[in-house]
Amino acid sequence: MSDLPAYPVGLRLAGRRVVVLGGGTVAQRRLPALLNAGADVTLVAPAVTPSVEAMADAGQLRWERRGYRAGDVDGAWYLLIATDDPEVNAAASAEAERLRVWSVRSDDAEAASAWTPATGRCDGVTVAVLTGRDPRRSAAVRDAVVEGLREGTIGAPRHRDRTPGVALVGGGPGDPDLITVRGRRLLAEADVVIADRLGPRDLLDELPPGVEVIDAAKIPYGRYMAQEAINAALVEHARAGRSVVRLKGGDPYVFGRGREEAQALAEAGVPVTVVPGVTSAISVPGAAGVPVTHRGVAHEFTVVSGHLAPDDPRSLVDWPALAALRGTLVLLMAVERMAAIAETLIAHGRDPETPAAAIQEGTTPAERRVDATLATVAARIAEAGIRPPAVIVVGDVVAVP
Repeated sequence: MSDLPAYPVGLRLAGRRVVVLGGGTVAQRRLPALLNAGADVTLVAPAVTPSVEAMADAGQLRWERRGYRAGDVDGAWYLLIATDDPEVNAAASAEAERLRVWSVRSDDAEAASAWTPATGRCDGVTVAVLTGRDPRRSAAVRDAVVEGLREGTIGAPRHRDRTPGVALVGGGPGDPDLITVRGRRLLAEADVVIADRLGPRDLLDELPPGVEVIDAAKIPYGRYMAQEAINAALVEHARAGRSVVRLKGGDPYVFGRGREEAQALAEAGVPVTVVPGVTSAISVPGAAGVPVTHRGVAHEFTVVSGHLAPDDPRSLVDWPALAALRGTLVLLMAVERMAAIAETLIAHGRDPETPAAAIQEGTTPAERRVDATLATVAARIAEAGIRPPAVIVVGDVVAVP
């Protein structure tokens, strides 16, 4: 029976129970697609990656912090088995078979009742490809079709040789369609991807199965991978002859430590390519309906990091000078410091009635926006439960109809 072709079908999982066993990189890569499909996801795992933990903390899924137990599959429509214990995987698979629940196994596709196709998306079209025992071919066909859709051709491009080295790729503000064409192409050709939580996580689901994904999620005020460890991993994989992509949110050189990584690679003699990305400082307000400049309203905008309070001796920001400007002020990483920032700006002359807006997870399905004034924005952020990542805009452009 294993030689028979699989029957392709699209599962409509909105509101339906899906169980995921294991919280490692396989789950991290598959969860975004399940969440985007509207699935009611229960994750069972004693430990998870930082990015998966962030999904649980954001309420996108239920995380049961334990190992698999008999009965976990009951009531599920679909089961993803991705633990590192073959006996657990076999037991869960047997339970799914008995309950007639379609299940996918990351360790043994032949023992599963369903296979995960190589998938890609473009302009509302989902491309799913199955080629039996050759997942790399599935991914290649998928890539050809998706690229053809994006370019309007459906022609398969020539295979590009992978070049050892590192590409620092700006992934944009969150929407996977906002990565550059070059960035997406390099990502598709990578052997290793070192990804931040703020990078467009949906793109990880499009990677070929053999690509190694290293989670360098930098969760605000939570777990993170030390910058030195990231630099060392980039150098190690590139020196081993692999094509490495450092996938970052926004633009690598806008508060992204991209230059630090480029310097470390240059010192190690590793070739590095910088692929600029769409920065959240402009794209998130724009997508939410706020222009950072507008004729007759603002002829300038300033982007500032708010990760340090104005009175912090390490701060390099001239807050009195910013308060004197008439243009738009865009604040990144400022949610926790907004009360002190607003107080400082007002104390140095900025009108407390200046319109302000805070936009959380802009350009993604989880986007939220709250409007206020400079004097009230910190309180409104707290009341609405706005959390990082968020962009805060202060200026008359917020009130432009």
